[in-house]
Amino acid sequence: MRAPNAGRAAERSRSPRRLQLLPVALLVGGTVLDYNTPPRFSAEAFYTAAPMAAAALLSLRATILAGIAACAADFALLTHFGLMGGPGGRSELAAVATISAIAVVVNRLMYYSDVRLQSARRIALAVQDAVLPRPPAALGPVRIAVRYESAVKDAQIGGDLYGVQDTPYGVRCLVGDVRGKGMEAVKAVDVALGVFREAADDEPTLVRIAARLDRALLREAKRRPGPERTEGFVTCVLAEIPPSGDELRLVNRGHPPPLLLRGGAVRSMEPSEPALPLGLTELGAVEERTDAVPFPPGTTLLLYTDGLSEARDRSDTFYDPVARLTGRDLPSPDALLDAVLADVRRHTGGRITDDLVLLALARSTGDAAEGGGADSG
Repeated sequence: MRAPNAGRAAERSRSPRRLQLLPVALLVGGTVLDYNTPPRFSAEAFYTAAPMAAAALLSLRATILAGIAACAADFALLTHFGLMGGPGGRSELAAVATISAIAVVVNRLMYYSDVRLQSARRIALAVQDAVLPRPPAALGPVRIAVRYESAVKDAQIGGDLYGVQDTPYGVRCLVGDVRGKGMEAVKAVDVALGVFREAADDEPTLVRIAARLDRALLREAKRRPGPERTEGFVTCVLAEIPPSGDELRLVNRGHPPPLLLRGGAVRSMEPSEPALPLGLTELGAVEERTDAVPFPPGTTLLLYTDGLSEARDRSDTFYDPVARLTGRDLPSPDALLDAVLADVRRHTGGRITDDLVLLALARSTGDAAEGGGADSG
């Protein structure tokens, strides 16, 4: 159980410190103005604004103290000018006292709103951990890093997905993007990841994993209402690093091509044969092909969703990860993803308009010392 003022304390810690001084500034400014102006002028607006500002920025105790200070300052100045005995003075003081009481109520309402918001955030984090668990930092010689950025403020999960699994066939991973938003997209994410986790251990090829994903998503789409029944689909890339570690295998189903980075050089891994996204195979036959390329030590695979490649600056120029990463030799997957996120934020001016997943897998240069694949689970 949280302490009674834990929510407000958390909010205060995120508020600019100068802004927290606003109630004091209003009280001091109002008192000085009231004292140095003729009796017909009143600083009542300052006295009422101070406790309301405290209600939004400070704790319950500070809000009560601001209300008492506002009433005391108004009473002192009314007495000084001999106005306390008149109806105008009494009504002014009553107004300040009433607003101060309302400020206390507002403070409590904001506190309980904060508690509910924090609870919702904890639930969202629990859902994210269950649906999109963070992969281990390494599986044998393969080092791993992942980043998830939601376009919706305070949301923790959306329509982008990723999965990494150590299997008898090597390290296998999935990065995908569900068409659409909201709970229907989250349901599709859950279905796709559940099938991937089972199929990655069972199926001998990436093509067969893709086929199982396709069938499951087609079944799931039939349960959707309206246009979602026929228009829902998932773009994805499946990748496999076999136990030998010297090769990378890829299957791309309509997704942005992954990148291979080594020594400052960047190579875009376009599929040899384009294929329809998952869930659209009823529109035509899919002739899938697994592309295989060398994956020597010191090479990093970067998979991402279109939240990266379609990020735009204020002049509507798309972010080009190949051009932006060429010439940069970053020491680890975590350093790579941190650099990419910082760079795309600079490019967009901090505006994230679509969910974004980044997944990096790097083959360690010390394979012989590290031995074979680890058991993740």
